Amino acid sequence: MGKLDKIADFSGRLGQTFAGMVKILLLSRRSTVVRDAQPGDELVVLGNGPSLNETVGNHRDFLASRKKLAVNFAGNTPLFTDLKPDYYVLADPHFFGHTDKNVDTLWNNLSAVDWQMTLFVPASVKSDRLDAISRHPHIRLSRYNTTPVEGFRWFRHWAYRSGAGMPRPRNVLIPSIMLALGAGFRTVYVAGADHSWMKTLSVDEENRVVSVQPHFYKDNDKEKARVSSEYSNYKLHQIVYSFYVAFKSYHEIRDYADSQGVTIWNITPGSFIDAFSRRKI
Repeated sequence: MGKLDKIADFSGRLGQTFAGMVKILLLSRRSTVVRDAQPGDELVVLGNGPSLNETVGNHRDFLASRKKLAVNFAGNTPLFTDLKPDYYVLADPHFFGHTDKNVDTLWNNLSAVDWQMTLFVPASVKSDRLDAISRHPHIRLSRYNTTPVEGFRWFRHWAYRSGAGMPRPRNVLIPSIMLALGAGFRTVYVAGADHSWMKTLSVDEENRVVSVQPHFYKDNDKEKARVSSEYSNYKLHQIVYSFYVAFKSYHEIRDYADSQGVTIWNITPGSFIDAFSRRKI
């Protein structure tokens, strides 16, 4: 890197750091994430990719002996009451500001939980549903900040440690892994993180971008229509850039995990994530 490139890189990081400070001041709230992992505890983050069915079917003993974290609409599947996750993460505003059958079913299923579970939700969200769930005898409501921070490494890592911000949360898996670190786990496994969206990305004859994002469960027609409607507003370069943001965030998480002495294993067969070391179970 030449001198001018170094100057440009420093200036860019300085600007990002300043912008990150402003974002934290304006957007971040008090984090209530608790470091409750016990020595020797390991956590499996259960993504919603189609490979999760294979992992659950072939490695039930592995999952049974570790803490588990589930996300999004996993609560609407039989695996939810089967695996009884210790943690659950919601990030998308759709879960709090909309009413449709899928969302209503999810909150009903969460309300029926009869085991101890921590529910992580964005600190900025206010909802009658959260007010009700906060009184649940088996659920501990924990709030976290989704504020995206970039800039100098020392600043990013300070924001991560304090819970004031995180790498850009392009999808729910990013805050999920960061929350696993925030809870104090020293070994984290990532399952169901196929992230093979590029295999299903295409453009139809009317220049509409088609992106199929399969899950381990089958989305009903209404959920497919909702996702399709959202993607209809985006151009191809915007979607490809969002992929870039996600995969870059994983490398930022890996760098932070290494600095904290935390090991993250990607146990997802065929995963496109190249940031975490692979492990077969």
